[in-house]
Amino acid sequence: MAGRFGSVITAMVTPFLEDGLLDLDGAQTLAGYLLEHGSDGLVVAGSTGEAATLSHGEKAELFRAVVEAAEGSGMVIAGTGTYDTADSVELTRVAEMAGADAVLVVTPYYSRPPQRGLIEHFTTVAAATDLPVMLYNIPSRTACLIEADTLLRLASDVPNIVAVKDATADFQTASRIVKESPPDFEVYSGDDWATLPFVCLGGVGVVSVASHLAGERMHQMIELASTGDVPAARKIHEELLPLFKGLFITSNPIPVKAALQIVGRPAGPLRLPLVAATADERASIEQAMRDAGVL
Repeated sequence: MAGRFGSVITAMVTPFLEDGLLDLDGAQTLAGYLLEHGSDGLVVAGSTGEAATLSHGEKAELFRAVVEAAEGSGMVIAGTGTYDTADSVELTRVAEMAGADAVLVVTPYYSRPPQRGLIEHFTTVAAATDLPVMLYNIPSRTACLIEADTLLRLASDVPNIVAVKDATADFQTASRIVKESPPDFEVYSGDDWATLPFVCLGGVGVVSVASHLAGERMHQMIELASTGDVPAARKIHEELLPLFKGLFITSNPIPVKAALQIVGRPAGPLRLPLVAATADERASIEQAMRDAGVL
């Protein structure tokens, strides 16, 4: 059964022009394509969207542009979390005014707050909006883990904290969250390769990078697993494994932007300190796409 945001949410890249400015037309074109090809929703200005290099003004423009492109055909989830609670509150309000359907709030990075700090941070951000809030647990990038007890407390105590994007690959903890959280709290995999096991454990879907290229197949895999046809779902998982691996041979979103360039979809360059894929990396990405049947 699909979650409130659907089962496939694409963590959308942010297209840039060659001079480094936002490509808002490209963003709208890409958003429309993704929503027509398997994506139930889009995360805008998340990690894959190079949020760390976007100003508040650029994020506001991007939120408005993608909301306009979506035209109610899919959920727009705005990435509004930063390392600063007040900054996250301000950006969350900007997203709500722009018409976003929900916000994705990452664990504060760099400062490494204790669990008490995380509870206050997420509670404060959620209190600043009427929008549903999806937490983002990705300790590999933030050096800070939302522990299971903390997540369960937030899920129970804060009404509009309704989901988590879990990029921990900790299946034991994910199973506990599914079992002990409120019935309407939802767990999404934050890693493409982990989608199938997450769904088998009771997760509802994925916030995906691979869905830029294989959204319909990702959707089919989740639907099959959710309805009990795990062997058929596993077949799709195995077919897509080269893509899952190829899109992470170097720092995300370097590979997926290269892949989008290969198939002629809006992407553009990256902003420093990220750099374009090397020729060898690009060849590996192209081969992975061929092996997965998306090229």
